Amino acid sequence: MMRKIFTSVLTVLFTLHVYAGGYQVSLHGQKQIGMGLTGTSLTIDGSSSFYNPGGLSMMVSERSILAGMSVINSYNLFHLQGTMYEARTENPPSTPFYFYGAARITGNLVAGIAVNTPYGNNLTWEEGWAGRFLVEETSLQAITIQPTASYLINDMLGIGAGVVFAPGKVELAKALRVEDQHEEGSMSIKGSTSGWGFNAGIMFKPLPEMNFGISYRSRIDMTLEDADARFSVPQSLQTYFPPLNKASTALPLPANLDFGASYEINDELMVAIALNYVFWDAYDTLAFDFDTNTTLLTDSKNPRMYSNRLIFRAGGQYRASEKLYLRLGGYYDPTPVNENYFTPETPSVNSVGITAGLSYMLLPEVSLDASFLYIHGMETQAAYSPANFAGRYKSRAYVPGIGLSYNF
Repeated sequence: MMRKIFTSVLTVLFTLHVYAGGYQVSLHGQKQIGMGLTGTSLTIDGSSSFYNPGGLSMMVSERSILAGMSVINSYNLFHLQGTMYEARTENPPSTPFYFYGAARITGNLVAGIAVNTPYGNNLTWEEGWAGRFLVEETSLQAITIQPTASYLINDMLGIGAGVVFAPGKVELAKALRVEDQHEEGSMSIKGSTSGWGFNAGIMFKPLPEMNFGISYRSRIDMTLEDADARFSVPQSLQTYFPPLNKASTALPLPANLDFGASYEINDELMVAIALNYVFWDAYDTLAFDFDTNTTLLTDSKNPRMYSNRLIFRAGGQYRASEKLYLRLGGYYDPTPVNENYFTPETPSVNSVGITAGLSYMLLPEVSLDASFLYIHGMETQAAYSPANFAGRYKSRAYVPGIGLSYNF
């Protein structure tokens, strides 16, 4: 009995780590979202601070201010292997946002600031579901703050870099199984952390109508220390699970290498592609440390075996009139998760995204930007082997977004 309770606790703690970094949000600009989440080769405004600092020095305007947000409405379905049982999530909406400010300091030097939410989500499985001993609720809030500098070497080449500071919060709750008893226990973990990284990029413009860009966002090691670990168990086990324990772990957020190309076919039509390589192998082995150990609650390690993945994105923009721009795009995102270590904290499956968007010029310098993203998660048969929990997963997400751009 005691060994199974201990295994259940460790399972959720290790999967908490995966949730913190394994769910990557790419909603950093309404214009880029509308074009299939491309952006590495675009030089349209101050959002290049995030997408490719090398392109920031090539923005047309002298100053650029942008702000916006999206609303993620996601749904996940689980079918327990060998049964007719199904469970669904009841996720509260998530609201990733962005803010950019950039200004030309000299003819060749541009400085900017980028505030983004590249990691974050809320997930709540229905009450009493079969996987409640793995997870009931998770919540992640992570923000990156990046001061950026970009220099235009000549009309064809721009370089740039920024320092990234990333504060974040994690919350998780689950049930604890108590063998040979009708009671269930529970646990929750809440903690805050932060980390540092960098973003660098190069923009190459061989022709006035053609751009090539490459950018790199570094891995960020988020060290979670002194997180509150609270347990509620039957009285006979309380000595093994201190109610006010503390816990620590490392939360690595994976590095990204992006390549993009864009081409203005004519004054009305522009197309773009992007290749996003994510270094998911950061999730190899995870360690967890409790401040107070007992015979049932000891420090341990657990393999994750994530794999690096390449995401392909493509999109286009059409200028319908002097005031109206229309956009379409799409992408394919293969899951990095090992099928033997698939956890319901972040049911990551192979997915296809379809995007649309528009901008309407309220004034010559001000545009209202909107986008919509539909994500179709393909049905996947997978298991979390340490807990012998297997089944089929599929998911959907509907993501509207809105923003304002001021370029002057």
